[in-house]
Amino acid sequence: MRWARERAGLDIADLAQKMSVKPGRVNEWEKTGVISVAQVEKLAQKTHAPLGFLYLPEPPDEPLPINDFRTQKDQPLKRPSPELLDTLYTMQLRQDWMRSDLIEQGAEPLDFVKSFSVGDDAKRVAEAMRAALGIEDEWAANVKTRQAALRRLADLAEEAGVLVFGNGIVNNSTNRKLDPGEFQGFAMTDEYAPLIFINKADYEGAQMFTLAHELAHLFVGESGLSLFELQAQPTNEVEQFCNQAAAEFLVPEPLLINYWKQVKSADDPYKAVANRFKVSRLVAARRALDTQRINRDAFIEYYRTLIHEDSRKTKPAGGPSFWVSQKWRVGRRFGTAVARAAKEDRLQYLEAYRLTELYGDTFDCLTSLVGTRRHRNANSFCSASGFPLARE
Repeated sequence: MRWARERAGLDIADLAQKMSVKPGRVNEWEKTGVISVAQVEKLAQKTHAPLGFLYLPEPPDEPLPINDFRTQKDQPLKRPSPELLDTLYTMQLRQDWMRSDLIEQGAEPLDFVKSFSVGDDAKRVAEAMRAALGIEDEWAANVKTRQAALRRLADLAEEAGVLVFGNGIVNNSTNRKLDPGEFQGFAMTDEYAPLIFINKADYEGAQMFTLAHELAHLFVGESGLSLFELQAQPTNEVEQFCNQAAAEFLVPEPLLINYWKQVKSADDPYKAVANRFKVSRLVAARRALDTQRINRDAFIEYYRTLIHEDSRKTKPAGGPSFWVSQKWRVGRRFGTAVARAAKEDRLQYLEAYRLTELYGDTFDCLTSLVGTRRHRNANSFCSASGFPLARE
């Protein structure tokens, strides 16, 4: 029981409040192990721990199912939270289903997955990433906002065969938020169903780099969990390489050098670079350092300015609508595949609900979007719910 509480990041007072008991009762439970069946079921629910685990003689070991490439100021990383683990398990489930479905439908493996190795030229990998997605060097300058650029990049990655998901909570559980201080994204390599997950609780400017970074992971065939510290080089060579490839992919060196001539005398040249390439100001400053447009002292000074600004900023309240969020949570490519499999009776609807975390009429809204509607009244329900029925 102590393991379950600590795993959930709760102290005794926190758990007591969630259980509607006094802290002494929680302390007694953990010392004696004497607790009613009803209370242990509630405890499992409040700590998001599998009920059966609480009856084991020893706390279970829960290793991450993928490599842990996170780096954070030389501090030891905490044990994975239940939110992170549940997100990883959900993505594993989706990837396994997608892989099986693609093989069953006669799909060919994707040639860009594992097409490079760490130690190759990062610029060549960046060029291959742009070629695989079919984008030109100046594509970001022609997109109005970072949000639109991120969505476009995700769509192009999915068209190339990558499953792209993004969420700031566990599935649709609004009370289970993902912590960008724990992880910013991860990649799961597979030659049929490569997968990228972006922590949407992170700042919007950072999500662009996360997507590019995880895409680089797929090209070098390295599954892993990421947390960035762009002010310093990571010690792990895989992360170093993927950072370099992602930076070159988003802000190609020749374009930056040419554009820098126009903005270097501006009040904030990094902001101008960030706006043009649709990246964060920190990425823009890092690219200026990497391409020797500025020295390290100038970079560190600007980094400290950003940290000071971020400490005084609060994230805006609210967020995108439920249906806008579903485009990221379910993923266009995955959602389309599941909806079509259910429509063609290759997948039971109960299993489709489990895979998408959408149920009944709500799932029908997803099928309406991809043109596989099964109920005549789905259009009226989805329209009333604000769901965009027309294909985008």
